[in-house]
Formats: sequence, C-alpha cells, structure tokens
Amino acid sequence: MTEVATWSAPVAGSPVEATVRVPGSKSLTNRWLVLAALADAPCTLRHPLRSRDTEHMVEALRSLGVEVRTDDEDAWVVGAGREGGDDRPTLRGDVRVDCGQAGTVMRFVPPLAALADGPVRFEGHPSALARPVGPVLEALRDLGVRVEDEGRGTLPFTVQGPPIRSTSGTTVRMDASASSQFVSALLLVGAALPDGVTVEHTGDRLPSLPHITMTLDVLARVGVQVDRPSPTSWVVHPARIPGFEVTVEPDLSSAAPFLALAAVTGGTVRVPDWPAATTQPGARMREVLTSFGARTELVDGDLVARGAEDGGLSGVDLDLGEVGELTPVVAALATLARGPSRLRGVGHLRGHETDRLAAIATEVRRLGAGAEETDDGLEIRPAALRPATLETYHDHRMAMFAAVVGSRLPGTLVHDVGTAAKTFPGFHLVWEAAVRTAGESSGDAAVPSGTGSGA
Repeated sequence: MTEVATWSAPVAGSPVEATVRVPGSKSLTNRWLVLAALADAPCTLRHPLRSRDTEHMVEALRSLGVEVRTDDEDAWVVGAGREGGDDRPTLRGDVRVDCGQAGTVMRFVPPLAALADGPVRFEGHPSALARPVGPVLEALRDLGVRVEDEGRGTLPFTVQGPPIRSTSGTTVRMDASASSQFVSALLLVGAALPDGVTVEHTGDRLPSLPHITMTLDVLARVGVQVDRPSPTSWVVHPARIPGFEVTVEPDLSSAAPFLALAAVTGGTVRVPDWPAATTQPGARMREVLTSFGARTELVDGDLVARGAEDGGLSGVDLDLGEVGELTPVVAALATLARGPSRLRGVGHLRGHETDRLAAIATEVRRLGAGAEETDDGLEIRPAALRPATLETYHDHRMAMFAAVVGSRLPGTLVHDVGTAAKTFPGFHLVWEAAVRTAGESSGDAAVPSGTGSGA
C-alpha cells in the first residue's frame, strides 16, 4: 500500500450513495490463528484479514515454528503437514517475537510461548511499550512459568518455560479492568494445558465483554468446553483441538466509519454480507446510529445505513463500555451533531495504541469544538468548526475519526492516514471512493485490488 504522509480528507458536498465491502475481522482472524496453532491437524481460514496486526500474528506463529501459508489471499492454511493425533504441536523457543502495535499479539501469544521449548523474547513498536500486559504475565507466573519483565508489566519481556505442568496449579486470578484481552489470552490456550485452566476476574469492571463472548464462541466451535461458574469466572477443560475450516466474518468495526458517513451526509451506505448473528462488538454501531437519529436496516443480507430524515444528528448519552473500539468514530459523530454528547464507560481506552481519550479530546478542540475528559469517558460540545491538520497518533481508529470529520469539513488534513492499515489496508482509497459517490446515483467502494485485505 502506498503510504500517505499528509492526506487531504475528501469532502462530501451532498449525500453519498455507496456500497462498501470491508475486509475480514481482525479480532476473529487472530483468535482463529491462535487456535489453529494449537490444533493437531491443518486448519484453513477463509477470507482472513491481511493487515499489519494479523501479519504480526502470522509472523509470531512462524517464529514459534508453526507453518502458516498465506500465499492465497482468500484461504490461509495453518499447520500444513500435520496428520492429526493425540500429540500436540511442538512450539519452538529461543526466538524473538515482534508484536508491532498489536494488542492481540502481545497478549495472546505469551501463553503460547509458555508451551515452547525455550525462551521467547517479546518486543514491539515504541508506541506499544506502555500498553499493559502485566495481568497476563502474572497469570503465567501463577501457572509456574518464568517471566522476565523487570517489573514493568509491559513490553519488552521474555517468557521462559519450563512448559506449564499440571503440578503448577490451574487457577489464575487477574484484574482485567484494563482489557478483556487478558482473559481471552488465557481462555484461548486453556485447552492445551494438562489440566485446563480456571480464570477469575478480580476487578470491579470488565470492559469489552463481547470480545470475551467472541472468544468463548470460537472455542465452542472447535469443541472446547468452557464452564462459567459466575459472570466473571471461566473454567476451560483440557481438550484436543482438531483441524478446522472457518470463514472469517467481515470486520464490523471497520464498517463503522462508512456507516457514519451515511449519517453525517444524509446519504446511504450499504455493507454487503452483514452477519445475521455475530459476537462482534461492531454490530452495536446500528444502535449507536439510531441514538444519533440515523437509520439502519438489513436488506437481503446487507446492512443499509441512512442519514436522519431531518438531515441532522442529535447529541447522545451513550455507555460504550462494551464497544470501546467504536469510540473514535462515535466521537466524530458527536463533534458533527447539533447538541452536546456524553460518552461513558471507556476509561480503559487510555491504555490503547495511544491514550485515545486524550487524543480525541485534543483533536476535537483543535477543530474548534469543546471536549473534556471525564473519569470514564468524554463530553463533547459541538461548535462552529475550523479546518485543521489532525494527528492520528499511530492509531487506526483515530485515522477513521479524522476521515469522518473531514467528510463534512473542507480543508481537513490528516497526518499518517496510512496507520489505518493496522486493520484496514487501503482504507483511504476505499474512503475516497465512497465519498466520490456524493451526488451520483450509485457507487461501489469495494476494497481496491492489490491492497491484500481480503473481503
């Protein structure tokens, strides 16, 4: 993909009429990759997401000795050559893993590394060095695994066996208030442990619960039994993971800015192949749009979003605790709305690729509107906006925030829009195609060929 240092966000002077095909789900792709690494026979992922985050996961698995064939964009094969049986795959140690900015890599792969036959060193992008990993590392220590992190609880660190043994105990207690990925990391590997694992969340809140539901769903689909003694505890039973073949759903969170585009322009955006039932938190974007006054409906398997009938957006008061990844796009809608908005339940976003709450507040104020951080979110007060050059902070969701605002504010420039490649390669090209449909009878903003993002 061609990198764009400073991008002039295209303006939609009239309602858009676009069809947008979004790439596969990053969250599902990386979960399926982890389970495929533990399977005892080859696995096939159809329509996976090829993006910066998933490429880091693929390379992490390859570092551990897992064969991953990605030459076919539409069907990745993991563990080719495995014949199946009772023996689990052997994972290789004495290696280095580059996590990049991928939270799923820095959190999901260390439990895999605990099963390797030697030390595994984890490093990452400078912007990822402050992201918390400590609860996962402490859980591994509770299971008898040696972890060297100099007390930081962040990258870089080294996971050193010996591999988890049944004598190490099977119960870990962790505070996952900062990220549900801490819980998912242990659940995904639990079936490969001699006696399984019991995970108990000890914090007073658990953000992004739908992502844990997603983890439980993929485990159930490969035959792993997980009991839930309480809303904040899980028991994963040991099990053999057989080879499997799955089709990865479109990434509904990547669809969010395009659905927002329909709302802010009073137009229509159609997203094909919207799943009728899903564990993806991005599906909640339909409720968000309704709160602002926009409309959505499922038509022949596609989601169709339309702007409000009166052409404007209302202010909102929303708890986004379970769908924090939507917050930047929701904040863009709030910035363009007619009244003030309050976004709650997202204090944990301070520990993402950047401090997302601080980043959003800074950029909203740069545009001339009001924004204040609260303990668990943001308050946004719309005002007459002025053109500005917006920063993305190496954060794909901030690039999407900027694109939505820029569609209604001429003169908006965006630094490093290419950071969206973390989950959506070619995002700015697809966005430009969608905005160009303004004033046209129809348009197709499908992912351009050559971006390698799947479909």
